[in-house]
Amino acid sequence: MSRIGKLFIIAAPSGGGKTSLIKALIKEEMGIKMSVSHTTRERRETETDGVDYFYVDKEEFLVLLNADNFLEHATVFGNFYGTSRAWVNEALATGLDVILEIDWQGAQQVRELMPEAVSIFILPPSREVLEERLRSRDEDSLEIIQRRLDESINEMSHYGEYDYLIINEDFNQALADLTAIFLSYRLTVSSQQAEHADIIAGLLQ
Repeated sequence: MSRIGKLFIIAAPSGGGKTSLIKALIKEEMGIKMSVSHTTRERRETETDGVDYFYVDKEEFLVLLNADNFLEHATVFGNFYGTSRAWVNEALATGLDVILEIDWQGAQQVRELMPEAVSIFILPPSREVLEERLRSRDEDSLEIIQRRLDESINEMSHYGEYDYLIINEDFNQALADLTAIFLSYRLTVSSQQAEHADIIAGLLQ
């Protein structure tokens, strides 16, 4: 019996630090895969198609949406985002744990379809820190930064819908908290039975 991967939903307001935490987690722990979403947002200079996102135009996105190819989809700041249903299922079937880095709208959709998914919300320690992080990116205009700050209040109000809450005040502590959540699910009886079936069978013979 092969281990089936676990689906993890991670959400946070823009500037909450989720992307940095996820990258650090994947670097430290084996067997974790970041889901690559489709988006109509323009690609930034530092991003790569097929790695950060699958960049498509709105017409192509709507074709995929109408064909029920997305596990979830949402509109954020005027852009469309969607997660491939087939991609996620194939990754989980190989035993990989999959992370969906999505907003609260997408998280609600995924929980309805896959209630076994584990959901985690990351909060900044204050509004001031959140604003500082957004401004330090030096990627967006002041108008976009203000829009993201305004939207963050609505985003953060949904934290209670998630299974776990991490306050990202100290990065190393937040990473340790996030890692602990993943490891705890890898140590459940069902996961260990699938991962170490031969050892268990040998002990019980």
